[in-house]
Amino acid sequence: MQDRLDWSDYRLVLEIARAGSLTLAGRQSGRSHATLFRRLNAIEERLGTRLFDRHRNGYALTKAGEAVVAAAKSFEELAVTTERELADLDRRAEGLVTLTTTDALFSGLIAGALTRFREEAPAISLEVRLSNDLHDLARREADIAVRPTTAPEPHLFGRNLGTIRQAVYAPAHIADDARLRWIGPAASMNYAQYERWLRRQGAGEAAMAVEGTLGIHAAVRAGAGRAVLPCYLGDADESLRRCGPVVEELGIPLWILIHPDLKDVARVRKVLEFLGEDGQLRRRL
Repeated sequence: MQDRLDWSDYRLVLEIARAGSLTLAGRQSGRSHATLFRRLNAIEERLGTRLFDRHRNGYALTKAGEAVVAAAKSFEELAVTTERELADLDRRAEGLVTLTTTDALFSGLIAGALTRFREEAPAISLEVRLSNDLHDLARREADIAVRPTTAPEPHLFGRNLGTIRQAVYAPAHIADDARLRWIGPAASMNYAQYERWLRRQGAGEAAMAVEGTLGIHAAVRAGAGRAVLPCYLGDADESLRRCGPVVEELGIPLWILIHPDLKDVARVRKVLEFLGEDGQLRRRL
């Protein structure tokens, strides 16, 4: 071995192992495929052995890679345990709280709620991470997650904020046009429930498939067609008209979740309780 690895090297190998490919690891970490490829090659060159077997459908750990990942998980667990112990020392409702949610939820609901929260608790500062990928609460990538899900992870602590209602919306000035085509979700959204519902409407092939709820909303606003949108977005947009009742089968529970180890940390608990009891947020769901 020519040189020792540092923690960032172990973490990079662990990220690739968890993702199963450089592409997904890059998307999750915000680094380019080329950067990850170059760093992985440098690590393997320093160790003098391959850590992954490259296959067409992803990266598989070698025996050496398994050893590096095992060490990385031990380091990660120690770091997380230390951070939790430090968090437990802080019982005052002040300091930084990191919250993750989707871009659509933040735009339509959470931004307003957090503004109201800051007026009530100015000693708590907030960092908001917008992502449609789940940040791992166990690894402290965020303190709080606000997510639409029908099956929250059972080891997490939290509460159900209600059900996100959805309905069909169209541009108000052409909402009655029978020729108006449907806008659907991109395949990458993996929104099978919506796609099945569209087929039952006899919608045929969507005129446009868009990735992300805010993207679909923008396409409807631009006049590209009609689409199912969360009522918290559609009802607040005066340029759109709701076409028909709420689509009950597309309703999805909204959860606010934290790791159980943080439930007694005052600053995290205060954010959790405020969002759970915020009447304005609940009424707009």
